[in-house]
Amino acid sequence: MFLCTLAYYVEWHMRQALKPMLFDDEETLEPGQSRPDPVAQKQPSASAAKKARTKLTADGQPAHSFQTLLGDLATLCRNTIKPGLPSNPSWTQDTEPTTLQQKAFALLNKITVM
Repeated sequence: MFLCTLAYYVEWHMRQALKPMLFDDEETLEPGQSRPDPVAQKQPSASAAKKARTKLTADGQPAHSFQTLLGDLATLCRNTIKPGLPSNPSWTQDTEPTTLQQKAFALLNKITVM
């Protein structure tokens, strides 16, 4: 139960940080505000409706779901290279992140958790 709660907590913070890249609605209510009718279906903001219609973010990049963005981030890897000659040492080499991956990591680096 603890691990599931922790995983949900981490995912929630990641979704908050990655909202500019996701289909999620970036315009939320200020703390202390409430919707006029809490029973009525929530209407998406104009920017969220535009993202859903055009499939593009505000900066013109393709919008992602959380799962597709994680799938894209999962393509980064670290390779250990071992030469065939015993006298040569092995080394590790990371793949180069794409611009999308760089932007996602930059947004994730801004997360502050209490």
